[in-house]
Amino acid sequence: MSWLSNALSSSIGRKIIMSITGLFLCSFLVIHLIGNLQLFKNDGGVAFNIYSHFMGTNPVIRTVEWVLVAGFVFHIYESIMLTRRNKAARGSQGYAQNHNEQNSPWQSRNMGLLGTVILVFLLIHLYNFFYKARFGTLDPDINNNDDLYTLVVSSFHQLWYVVLYVLAQVALCYHLIHGFKSAFQTLGLTHRKYTPFITYFGYAFSILVCAGFAAMPLYFYFTK
Repeated sequence: MSWLSNALSSSIGRKIIMSITGLFLCSFLVIHLIGNLQLFKNDGGVAFNIYSHFMGTNPVIRTVEWVLVAGFVFHIYESIMLTRRNKAARGSQGYAQNHNEQNSPWQSRNMGLLGTVILVFLLIHLYNFFYKARFGTLDPDINNNDDLYTLVVSSFHQLWYVVLYVLAQVALCYHLIHGFKSAFQTLGLTHRKYTPFITYFGYAFSILVCAGFAAMPLYFYFTK
């Protein structure tokens, strides 16, 4: 199996892993956004708490969570290793002048920075919601489900968290704009006829998904 480990640890192997896990995480973002849209229902959080209860107790969902965690871990680990390898390669070449800004968009040159912002937000976000929902004690709502809605509203009334949340979505948007197209290129799914559509779809997907998430804290901070 050494050939497999060597292939996966190569630059192209790491890019393939990042591409597959990245596209998988994109599907998670869509599902997560659709579920969180229950927050906008004017029912005192009943629909959102029902959704949260289902996600927290359904055995299939709980199993998929481990796949999701693995996806995050592999994506983050491979991005770190690939970034380190690229920096080492650039350093060994010793260019006298480097005009990356003329050859690549800003987001492609700053994926490490964008990823760091997203990771910091993710850790805080998981502690604030996932950890408290699974391992904390939340008061029940009128249906005797854990009242996660009240926790969400309380969190979105904190200015620092709203600012962090929105900044993380901006970082995620840039991250997705670059990553979405790059994933298809890495997997060889390019074609003169279809690549422009993939590019435009990636822009639309990135903006709409991140705008949807960013709208939630802004809505509660300014209207509730």
